[in-house]
Amino acid sequence: MSSNPYNIDIKIIQSFKQEDYTIYEKIFKNVDKEKKGVIDKKGITEILHSLGYRNISEEDATELFNEIDTNKDGLVTYEEYLNMMKKITASDEGQQNNITRILTKSGKGILRITSSSGDMSYQSFSEEERAAFTKVFNVALIDDQICKKYLPMDPDSNDIFTRLKDGVLLCKLINKAQPGTIDDRVIITKENMNVFQMVGNLNLAISASKSIGCQVINIFPETFMEGKQVMILGILWQVVKRVVLGEINLKNYPQLVRLLKENEQLSDLLKLSPEDLLLRWFNYHLKNANYDKPIKNFSNDIKDSEKYVILLNQLDKNQCDKSALNETDLKKRAAIVVQNAKKLGAESYITPKDICDGNPKLNTLFTAAIFNANCGLDPATEQEKIDTAKLLDDDIEGGREERAFRMWINSLGLPEVYINNLYEESKNGLLMLQILDKVKPGIVNWKIVDKKVKNPFNAVVNCQEVVDAAKKAKFTIVGIGGQDIKEGNKKYILAIVWQLMRAHTLQVIGNKTEDELVNWGNSLVDEKLKIKNLKDKSISNSLWFIYIMKSIEARIINWDIVIQDKNDKESIENNAKYCISIARKLGTTVFCVWEDITEVKSRLLLTFLASIFDVAQTYKPVK
Repeated sequence: MSSNPYNIDIKIIQSFKQEDYTIYEKIFKNVDKEKKGVIDKKGITEILHSLGYRNISEEDATELFNEIDTNKDGLVTYEEYLNMMKKITASDEGQQNNITRILTKSGKGILRITSSSGDMSYQSFSEEERAAFTKVFNVALIDDQICKKYLPMDPDSNDIFTRLKDGVLLCKLINKAQPGTIDDRVIITKENMNVFQMVGNLNLAISASKSIGCQVINIFPETFMEGKQVMILGILWQVVKRVVLGEINLKNYPQLVRLLKENEQLSDLLKLSPEDLLLRWFNYHLKNANYDKPIKNFSNDIKDSEKYVILLNQLDKNQCDKSALNETDLKKRAAIVVQNAKKLGAESYITPKDICDGNPKLNTLFTAAIFNANCGLDPATEQEKIDTAKLLDDDIEGGREERAFRMWINSLGLPEVYINNLYEESKNGLLMLQILDKVKPGIVNWKIVDKKVKNPFNAVVNCQEVVDAAKKAKFTIVGIGGQDIKEGNKKYILAIVWQLMRAHTLQVIGNKTEDELVNWGNSLVDEKLKIKNLKDKSISNSLWFIYIMKSIEARIINWDIVIQDKNDKESIENNAKYCISIARKLGTTVFCVWEDITEVKSRLLLTFLASIFDVAQTYKPVK
């Protein structure tokens, strides 16, 4: 293999449009973490997911990989990958081949690139999802003064793709999903932005989306600026879902404890995603209506609208009767359901056709809108409030760390992993074993692991393997046993996960040490700003980090916002919020929050500094 594994025949590169080749190159290099110019089947699957083929089966992924791997060495080279992309992007739909056959079968035509006046562009996407997501923007940001020049958007047009190009709307929607994630002062909102300003806004939005738990794979500013529709809808779904479902949790609705099943504990509810809580809530009302056909999903189970009719009637018998059940035309019945939901005040993100088609995303949004308008649950009792408060106190020590670690884990792209509560979901050992295997490949003895834990004994065996593997990785595991993890010991779980996050973070930047990173930072700032280590209290005013970022890209700092001559609480807080957001604008992935800077939480500050260092190594100024 040549010294540069990405050196290939120039004719292959020239066979693509330059902008398309740039995107494909970035996608491959993002998956090829070790920069060896080869990826395995898992890497190819990750790339296909990022291109919109999220439903490809394991069998089809294997078949496609074998088709691409022409020399049958179990790896796909950069050149083999580009040959795959040439076949996928063939403009003539009549030019069928084994690759397009597999993807058409698995992807159900989600993505197609066709020729229009000689130009290659993404054309095929879900118009229904585009319309629904557009409506979410229109509703969620209706009162935002900055957004008035963008809204309303026409749900039946491509407005959403053109108006997202400067990043403003996406930044604003992320703040709706998780208030305070982005410092509004950092968002450029001027007319006629240049490319540098648009890229900054988009970097800010992309990084912030990771920090709220979105799984962002191969999404770049160019994705939005060039209108890559399928990929845009993929990230928008994750943000939109958090906007509409964001209030559906035990903190806001302690009465959801009534959804507990027999033999479950209150802590079991913490494992459930908002979608799972919605399913339980739906079935809770169906059961109370003496309806014996519970739903298991938001697709096939509600295509006939029957269960929607029962739910709405249970929520409000006066406004929503059951006469729709007499309607045999399912589309007309669905139309009555949509109208009845509006009577309750539910936002209409769905059409009757979407219900009949069983679109799971849009039915999820519709059900959440119904819940938000009328959950049909009596107010929480004092005892319910007390019980949930014991589990949900955000101010307990380690609360912010748990969230940061959880968001980091969700960003790793582990197959079928998205966690809602670190402590509860660590108890059977499987989650931590997957992370260990990701950070230290081959360190887990999977032969002794029970992947379908059905009893406490096997859970303890798994948890002990976590401890043993962590010891092999030379982590500090003094006094920690498998039983501690099985019992959800917060202190010990945080200790192990922190070491995993630290190891992974430092791996990404070439295994630099903390001292080396601090020395690097000090080399970029004036003498008076230099620090001893990441426990140095002078860090609390954020100036050390801000001046480091100035050395990387001076244009990104608005010095009118930075407070350098005051150390009162408000000034320190404002600097920290600004610091986090300008780091995201550089393109860093940030999991800490502004309080971690003001309180000098050295562990999370290490990840923050490492992320800035990582960006600095490859940063190319945008003109």
